[in-house]
Amino acid sequence: MKTLSLNMNSIPSLATSPLVKSNNKFIKRTVDITISTLVLVTIYPFIYIFVASGLKIFMPGPIMFKQKRTGKDGKIFVCYKFRSMDAKNHSDEYVDPNSNQYSFGNFLRKTCIDELPQFWNVFKGDMSIIGPRPHMLVHDQEYTEAISIYPLRYSVKPGITGWAQVNGLRGERNIERVKMRVEHDLWYIENWSLLLDLKIVYRTFSVIIKR
Repeated sequence: MKTLSLNMNSIPSLATSPLVKSNNKFIKRTVDITISTLVLVTIYPFIYIFVASGLKIFMPGPIMFKQKRTGKDGKIFVCYKFRSMDAKNHSDEYVDPNSNQYSFGNFLRKTCIDELPQFWNVFKGDMSIIGPRPHMLVHDQEYTEAISIYPLRYSVKPGITGWAQVNGLRGERNIERVKMRVEHDLWYIENWSLLLDLKIVYRTFSVIIKR
C-alpha cells in the first residue's frame, strides 16, 4: 500500500505510550483477532444478508463501499463499509454531501451497521477495534496542514470506534471539533489499557442504543 505524503521522520513519537511495549501490542492484537473472528463468523453473515436485501429493494447498486484511508505510520489501506448513500456520488477520496439520502441508508448510519465490514479490516490487521477513526485522504491532508499534532494519530492503528467518538466528537468537520477529536485520540494513545478499551466498547454500544 502507498503512504500518505507526510515526512514521518519529522513526526515525534509517543514514546511513553503503553502501546510501544511489545506485550501490550500482543494483547491488543489478540483481542482484535478474537473479537473480529467471532463477529465475522456469527452475526456478520446475517447482517450482510439483511443489508444486501435492503439495498436491493431501496437503494440499487453495490453492497460494499470501499475507500482509501490512512493507517498506522501513514500507510494507505482500503476501508470497507456497507454502502449507505447513492452509489453515483461515492468516490475514492470524496463523498458528495448532497448525495441522495434514503431512509434505509440513514438507518444503517444511525445504527452504525454500515461500519460492520470494518471487522474485516481489523482481522486483516489494517485497523483495530479501538483507535483513532480514519478519515478520507483529502481530509487527512487538510487536517495535517491545520493541526500540527494531527499526524501523531498515525502512531497506532485506526479504530472502528474510539475515545473521541464515545465523548460526543463524531463526524463534524469543524476544525475546532477536529482539534478536540485529535486531543482525545492522543489522550487514548498515551493512556491505553485493556480496561480502557473495554470501557470504550461498552460506551459505544450505549451510544448506539440511545441513538
